[in-house]
Amino acid sequence: MIRGKGRYMADAAKAAQVCAVFVRTPYAAGGITSIDTAKAVAAPGVLAVLTGADMAGLGSIALHPPMQGRAGATLVNPMRPPLADGAVRHIGEAVAMVVAETAAQARDAAELVEVGYVERTPIVDLQDAAADGSPLVWPQARGNLAIEWQGLIADPDANARRVEAIIAEARLVARASFRQQRILINSLEPRGATGEFDAADGSYTLRVCTQGVRPVRDAMAAIIGVDATRMRILTDDVGGAFGLKVGVFPEYAALLVAARRLGRPVHWMSTRSEAFLSDHHARDTISEAELAMDETGRFLALRVRHLANMGAYLGVAAAKIQTDNFIRCLPGCYDIPLIDVGIKCVFTNTVPTGPYRGAGRPEASYLVERIVEEAARISDIDAIELRRRNFVAPAAMPYTTAIGTVYDSGKFEQALAKALDLAAYRSFEDRRRLSQAAGRLRGIGISSALEHSGSQPTESCEIAFPGDGRVILKLNVQSTGQGHATTFGRLVAERLGVPAETLGHRHGDSRLELPGYAAVGSRSAMTVSHAAIMAAEAVLAKARKFAATMLQTAEVNLVYGGGCFHVVSKTNSVSLFEVADWAAQMKNGGEIGESLDTRITAETPTTFPNSCHIAEVEIDPDTGAIEIVSYAAVDDCGSVLDPTLVAGQIHGGIAQGIGQALMEQAIFDRASGQLITGSFMDYSMPRAGDMPAHLALASQPVPATTNPAGVKGIGEMGSVAAISAVMNAIADAIPCRAGREMEMPATPEKIWRACKALKVGDDF
Repeated sequence: MIRGKGRYMADAAKAAQVCAVFVRTPYAAGGITSIDTAKAVAAPGVLAVLTGADMAGLGSIALHPPMQGRAGATLVNPMRPPLADGAVRHIGEAVAMVVAETAAQARDAAELVEVGYVERTPIVDLQDAAADGSPLVWPQARGNLAIEWQGLIADPDANARRVEAIIAEARLVARASFRQQRILINSLEPRGATGEFDAADGSYTLRVCTQGVRPVRDAMAAIIGVDATRMRILTDDVGGAFGLKVGVFPEYAALLVAARRLGRPVHWMSTRSEAFLSDHHARDTISEAELAMDETGRFLALRVRHLANMGAYLGVAAAKIQTDNFIRCLPGCYDIPLIDVGIKCVFTNTVPTGPYRGAGRPEASYLVERIVEEAARISDIDAIELRRRNFVAPAAMPYTTAIGTVYDSGKFEQALAKALDLAAYRSFEDRRRLSQAAGRLRGIGISSALEHSGSQPTESCEIAFPGDGRVILKLNVQSTGQGHATTFGRLVAERLGVPAETLGHRHGDSRLELPGYAAVGSRSAMTVSHAAIMAAEAVLAKARKFAATMLQTAEVNLVYGGGCFHVVSKTNSVSLFEVADWAAQMKNGGEIGESLDTRITAETPTTFPNSCHIAEVEIDPDTGAIEIVSYAAVDDCGSVLDPTLVAGQIHGGIAQGIGQALMEQAIFDRASGQLITGSFMDYSMPRAGDMPAHLALASQPVPATTNPAGVKGIGEMGSVAAISAVMNAIADAIPCRAGREMEMPATPEKIWRACKALKVGDDF
């Protein structure tokens, strides 16, 4: 990468490659009455113009796993075609695809495609869509409900009655509502793909930005309608993913159809403006929480009602994110005996939502940490003390939550104590007085966050010995900036006792046939390390047997160290690579059944990373300008495989959390469904200057007990913890109702208005 030798989507043009451009609808809802492609077909360089009719026989892009909701109702999952067929349901939905010799020719011709529409009134607001009598996005989704979901427990209705009784009788009940605004993902490299078709054997190849080739291969094979052996997915370097590049999108199937028709590779690369309209969006939820306490501040029960916007179609695991992913983060770090959750996933005429860093976890953590702050306010108990009284104690581990999940380990109070020291909390009031003297407001916010990682437990790897004193580690999961080659290569080298420079790394090819899922949800470190450790142990077990044969001794007489097997009390030895070469020759000669090459599939249970993040902010009440003057983060990701990479993950996550807390928001016009924030002129992104002036990190490692490396994961935690830390700090700086109830993003205008309310004593 430093030498500029990265290989991204735009770096690998195929011979005879042609280019595709998509025609996208300007309407959020409407019927398609006609598509006239004649002028576009006649344009210079144009090879084909495809419409929905050309996609006949393909399966739905929305391959969401089935779910069961309230009263046994199944998830409503409408057909999502590669190109709109008869109707459009969100701004930017692809209606036609123009293929030409060059991208410029395709762009020019795309402007000549004439589409006739009958415009309909869109429903874009989440609350509007969920209201009785609202227009339906899909006739089969009554009340625009994709699913109504009540959680994981066996008898949710009886549980709800128990929670209701506790809330009704409780001495104190904290109540609050929280909105998670819709945000865009904006990975540095937009999506792109190149489709190919081999007429000789009827097979397809899709080179595409992914987070894991195996799940994309399986999905694309199902959509195109071919056996998985006839679908190959290739991925090179990926310039950022964050959940966007987990699954499949309509463009991918259309490219393969065009490649089959033309007999040439067909390439498409999204523009940034196009990405705003065609990438899935994230968040867009409203949550209401009630937390019951006794007179001592002990938490008794939590009730949550959660409303989530799916957009016009079900994006990658979108309903699962806002149900299963969301609920598994409850009750956070706290011992709450009873929890009642009701969730509604709702269709609207907007771009579909899907996974983005955290994927349901930030929504849940934000709700918990904000309602705890409200509980501290109404009980007049210090927020730190209230947390300490209600943390799950280390002695309670393994701890079964009211949701039914099991925390295997964690020391939440220790993380809080370390974070308070790191943030110099004891001297905060001195700093607040200095800010007041300068006419500024200062606040400090705490977030004791918990999330779950590894919801897809299956992952595999292969350790191969190609000869020449080398080892190749083959993986299914894709690195999109996490340093997989460094982390896992070093891990395997250490386990095998060989130099790290002998390790090679291979991924990004579905023909490796390695079962597993994508690099998503902080799962890679724990699942791959588990498989890699098992594979290394299996390699050494086989090698010991082979070495005993080579050295003509019993296995018990062998000692392994420094990459060699030594015979006890003798000088004769054989290296691991010599054993590998011998085993390969013997296998090729039919004298033994297997070589030293080893493939392992492991099942790794869920883990629960946790943290305490503390943000300190200073506000200019005359302008609403805010500065995060310091930030302290203490994280428990279990055993740390690489401190530098862990720090990088935390830094990046905090940046994304700050972006959501202070500036990012995707806004649709409620009347037309137009995306108002359709470019970086309108959609604000965090820059270096928006990061904390002082960012201090520390580790609180409590090894997981559920995998051999003790790893928990760290990729999501920065974004999970940062939003509540920052918003709690703002509420502390502006302690009126306008400050406490401020919705994200906390823009300078909102902050200025809250400061104005504070100045006049308006606690409205």
